[in-house]
Amino acid sequence: MQTNFSLAQLADPGVAEAEKILRSCVHCGFCTATCPTYVTLGNELDSPRGRIYLMKDMLENDRPADEDTVKHIDRCLSCLSCMTTCPSGVHYMHLVDHARVHIEETYKRPFINRMTRNMLTRILPYRDRFAFATRLSVLGKPFASLFDKVTPLKPIAAMLRLAPSKIYGKTEFTSPGSFKPEKQTQGRVTILTGCAQPALDAGINKATIELLNRVGVEVVLPEGEGCCGALVHHMGKEHQALESAKNNVRIWHEEIEKNGLDAIIVTTSGCGTTIKDYGFMLRNDAEWAERAAKVSSLAMDISEYLVLKELPAPNDTGEMVIAYHAACSLQHGQQVKSPPKDLLKAAGFKVKEAPESHLCCGSAGTYNIMQPEIAGQLRERKVKNIESTKPQAIAAGNIGCLTQIGSGTDIPTVHTIKLLNWAYGGEKPEELSNIL
Repeated sequence: MQTNFSLAQLADPGVAEAEKILRSCVHCGFCTATCPTYVTLGNELDSPRGRIYLMKDMLENDRPADEDTVKHIDRCLSCLSCMTTCPSGVHYMHLVDHARVHIEETYKRPFINRMTRNMLTRILPYRDRFAFATRLSVLGKPFASLFDKVTPLKPIAAMLRLAPSKIYGKTEFTSPGSFKPEKQTQGRVTILTGCAQPALDAGINKATIELLNRVGVEVVLPEGEGCCGALVHHMGKEHQALESAKNNVRIWHEEIEKNGLDAIIVTTSGCGTTIKDYGFMLRNDAEWAERAAKVSSLAMDISEYLVLKELPAPNDTGEMVIAYHAACSLQHGQQVKSPPKDLLKAAGFKVKEAPESHLCCGSAGTYNIMQPEIAGQLRERKVKNIESTKPQAIAAGNIGCLTQIGSGTDIPTVHTIKLLNWAYGGEKPEELSNIL
């Protein structure tokens, strides 16, 4: 794609990177076939190629974002299916993230939309605030249908409907501490506990730590680690995202230098994509660039790490039929595709993959809150495809996907690591308590 940025514009590292990405696009349109919003809406401007044209026009002319551009970029899930499909290697993720920062800096959203986004950025990334707000949501649930009748309030209705009935308090497995294996240590890692996940399902951390300990890996949860920054990063709140990134880089790098780490394990794939990108996000900050690159190099999804370990013979789980849902952030964002399925199969589960497994379920961070109608259509499509495989349970490696899919089906949804922990000597996941 031909571009016409001025030398003054290209002096900005962000613009220079955007220009390089734009030039790599050859307009082929392969991305449209695998883009969830284009497949759903049929509008060229809701495809990666269409959005690239909008972003090019906005950035090249150095103009404030307008309502139409914002509408179509807001509809992007950042599922990154287009990056898997693209034959030219267009790094769409970095381009759309840059465009979202530009939108945040130049566009004044309608009042209710602005307030809703601000509320999300002040609650979701903070574990205690999120847990408190979710407990309060029970008071608002009866009003969800009323909010649904007012278009600007639809995100509030979606938020209330998604709020779970059960919230977990802090446990020893989600609080700072060290967990050493009984047998000789064969590795030392830290785990991202994060923000929303421990409140939604503290059992994920528990299962991860138990299984890692069982195979001889020491786990440390350092004091001060927090949200990875992904939620606010994809909303264009760049300062807040970078502050979260710097906090975690500081905490983890201190642990690396003090006691050493083999890996930084992530059990929420949406976070993993961002942590692996810390090196890029902080590349222009001389104080943080080297440490961020080191942290990114050690970041691994739990499935990536476990396939490197020698696991014992699994227990009998009755050849349970599992539909594996490949989270977009894992299969597209991190290009981790076979490890979760291979691990489940090796553990004795009968693994099925649903049709259209490349398409997003509609979760995408805050997307199912801010774009509830499109997210709802994608969820229905995803659930229909999954249910066609007739599974006993649905496995995924991302809490957002588990929540989104679980809200549309009666089939139990369970994190992959909880199934693996069960197969290798741990407790049977509570989600499967009604399955013999």
